[in-house]
Amino acid sequence: MPRSIARRKTKKAAAKRLKVTGTGKLMRRKPGLRHLASSKSSKRKRKLGKDGQVHETMVDRMKELLPFA
Repeated sequence: MPRSIARRKTKKAAAKRLKVTGTGKLMRRKPGLRHLASSKSSKRKRKLGKDGQVHETMVDRMKELLPFA
C-alpha cells in the first residue's frame, strides 16, 4: 500500500543499494561476487562486477521506496 503523499520518506536501505540513471532506469549490484570467487570463471566474475538493471516487474515497488529519485 503506497504511503500518503503528505509525508514520504526515502528508505535508506534502498537508497544505498540502487542508483537512478538519467533516463530513469534503476541500476543495482549483481550478487555472487563476495566470496567463493576462485571457482568462478573470469568471464563470470567480470559480468558480475558490472551493474545490472532492476527487473521491470520490481521497478514500481522500488520507486515507491525512493520517492525523490
